Amino acid sequence: MIQIKHLQKSFGKLDVLMDVNLNIKRGEVISIIGPSGTGKSTFLRCLNLLEQPTGGSIVIDGQEVLDGHVNASKLRQKMGMVFQSFNLFNHLSVLDNVCIGPVKLLGKTRQEAEAKGMELLKMVGMAEKAYAMPAELSGGQKQRAAIARCLSMDPEIILFDEPTSALDPTMVSEVLSVIRALARQGMTMAIVTHEMSFARDVSTRVVYMDQGVIYEVGTPEQIFDHPRRELTRIFVNRIRDFHYCFHSADYDRYELKAAWQNYCSKYFLSRKAVSETRRVSLSLFRLIPLDCGAVDMYFRYSEKTGELSLEVLLPPGMESVFGGMEHAVHMQQIRNVCRSIEEAVEETEIGERVRCRLVFRNLNR
Repeated sequence: MIQIKHLQKSFGKLDVLMDVNLNIKRGEVISIIGPSGTGKSTFLRCLNLLEQPTGGSIVIDGQEVLDGHVNASKLRQKMGMVFQSFNLFNHLSVLDNVCIGPVKLLGKTRQEAEAKGMELLKMVGMAEKAYAMPAELSGGQKQRAAIARCLSMDPEIILFDEPTSALDPTMVSEVLSVIRALARQGMTMAIVTHEMSFARDVSTRVVYMDQGVIYEVGTPEQIFDHPRRELTRIFVNRIRDFHYCFHSADYDRYELKAAWQNYCSKYFLSRKAVSETRRVSLSLFRLIPLDCGAVDMYFRYSEKTGELSLEVLLPPGMESVFGGMEHAVHMQQIRNVCRSIEEAVEETEIGERVRCRLVFRNLNR
């Protein structure tokens, strides 16, 4: 239904989208996830020409929409959009908001538009509020009215731009229920969302965007259970990194301690987790000569799984730090707290480096 090839969008010198490629089939529900500021909303706005792409190609039902000959208003009739801020006309009733598009743009009579509008309002649970004004509605009700207004134009695809981000948490489920119902009816949808469980339940495919590109695409099971790429894994598991680079044995201990305490407080690590990971870190760094070059330490905590891990990337040329009888005491201290210890050689920009990864037992459960 839609083919996107090498799509680009820049605002001045700022490149927001860089070489985005994606095909959307009729009847698919595509959830677009990723960190804030990675171009997800801009991508949707480029599809219906609310933003004019800088380069690339968008083909909808065999028609290239970036050739300068496409009527943007006609395109948007086929491609509805639901915004995070509702965008209802505040001086019109809910029913008038739903009817204005079909009357003004599709040439329907007021009677036809009202009959269809009431059907749609019933579908989204808003028939009782048909004659209410937007100011009388809750956020969830406004968004459901906005969905009904979008459906009144008989779109072939609906773009949802973070439809629940402006809502109180208690109102999120009522909007997601309507979107789930549309998915069951076979509506083609592209949804930018931060609701991970919803994306998993409703999607036929999940797109992970990062740094202005589509970084990984797969089924919900692939993306959420078996992500192939590191940034996807970090995002879907809500992994919070603490990184420190040691350049010498005379590192600033006060700076490290303050940064570590802030990290532990921010992510509510338990006293046991803080104490045990500190002990393991001290044992580990007694095995590593810190004056041999840059030693990168990554402490990682997954908010989703509760897993704690410590990864150390050694300078090029260094071999395993775990061999030798002289290390037996420190290694035993490490093994007492960790459920797994792994080592692997990785090729990086500055040469081969050994990565040591320790996974702690359930310290923060």
